[in-house]
Amino acid sequence: MYFLNQKIEFPDVSEASVEGLLAVGGDLSSERLLHAYAHGIFPWYDADDPILWWSPDPRFVLYPEDLKVSKSMKQVLRKKQFKVTYNKAFTEVINNCAQAKREGQEGTWITEEMIGAFIKLHELGYAKSIEVWENMQLVGGLYGIDLNNKVFCGESMFAKVSNASKVAFIALVQSNEYQLIDCQLHTKHLESLGAKHISRTEFLKYLK
Repeated sequence: MYFLNQKIEFPDVSEASVEGLLAVGGDLSSERLLHAYAHGIFPWYDADDPILWWSPDPRFVLYPEDLKVSKSMKQVLRKKQFKVTYNKAFTEVINNCAQAKREGQEGTWITEEMIGAFIKLHELGYAKSIEVWENMQLVGGLYGIDLNNKVFCGESMFAKVSNASKVAFIALVQSNEYQLIDCQLHTKHLESLGAKHISRTEFLKYLK
């Protein structure tokens, strides 16, 4: 197991375990986080654990041209019951993501330390959010890292009403700003929207 120190560096991602675990420790400074994401690495850990850094192989991603929008979802979009905004309520989005209950999970990996680190990245212009509103109330959204090279690394999403997170994700994909959406790990929700696995090697090509 590779333990990080104060120096901002990681082992080669080929050294990750079968599950994708690459390193332990370090901190969530903006410099380390940006270095990690630029090399296909992301933090994911529980509040009681040390910081764990991952680079899974294969990687779960979505190409915009593969986006699947169901007939029922197209009807939802046509009704225009939701309003979508960008980077208007980042703090509210990440806090809602932290509070969202997820099947099979106790607690949240979006710790106070993680929230603070990503708010700082947002202030620096790297972390972005998409908000979904209904009757002027925030009902869904997502956030992630914009690597400025046509890759968006999605971190988390939430929905307080049905379809709100899907609306946020579809808006992200259809913004035409990205060649690839990094979904990191498989979920049935994102698979239904067209996400699929590619090799880590293929994924890293987009980061270069």
